[in-house]
Amino acid sequence: MAGADEQGETHGLLPELAFTAHSAGGPVPALAWLPTCDDGDPPPPVVLLAHGGSGHKGIDRHRRLATRLAGDHGIAALAIDGPFHGARAVPGDGGLAYQQRVIAQGPHSVHQSMAQDWHSALSVLVDDRLIDSGRIGFLGLSMGARYGLAACAQLGTRLAAAVIGKFGLASTDEAMTAMGATDLNRSSAAAIVAPVLQHVQWDDEVFTRDGQLELFEHFASPEKVLRARAGLHHQTRDDDEDAWVHHLVSHL
Repeated sequence: MAGADEQGETHGLLPELAFTAHSAGGPVPALAWLPTCDDGDPPPPVVLLAHGGSGHKGIDRHRRLATRLAGDHGIAALAIDGPFHGARAVPGDGGLAYQQRVIAQGPHSVHQSMAQDWHSALSVLVDDRLIDSGRIGFLGLSMGARYGLAACAQLGTRLAAAVIGKFGLASTDEAMTAMGATDLNRSSAAAIVAPVLQHVQWDDEVFTRDGQLELFEHFASPEKVLRARAGLHHQTRDDDEDAWVHHLVSHL
């Protein structure tokens, strides 16, 4: 792959491509899951899978979703490690140490560099004609949603659909508030015109209900859906993933 360090693996029946893109902020560890294509087929669309806090690019949910997208629907999937997570974690850091590192670096700086990281990883696959650069979906929960909004906004009309979940513009958690870039996330949401499904945990103890509903109001998409489920921040049901996949597939 041009401009990337590459390593291939197989998990289950789905080939998994590990590579490192190069962004202004440094190396960006990435995983891609590509559908089987015949010679002459056009490049497939792609869904960006963004992990939550203390997660990483290769979490089980990403592999489940990628198997469904690539294996069942012919849609590629791409994941990268977020700032201070996965292969980018600082040795010796505990699970929540990333929060203080984000605060120290500056929330706006981290948000903007993460958007660039997504662009760099996408560019590697686009340059090798492994994906369609004009048909991109996004799925991000919690921290993945936080850092995904600016990336989605920058994609413009290349973004075909987005699933944003378990995130809002206000939090009862002091660290979450300090990590916020609320003005940037408001303006990013207002720039997103692709169909959006926003998943809200009605009893979320991390992000306030009002803050989640305010985020929904800011999305500029004429086709936006609010999906609300009873339960705390960490809770996810099997049919939630079904709904997220359906939204992405129906628009890609």
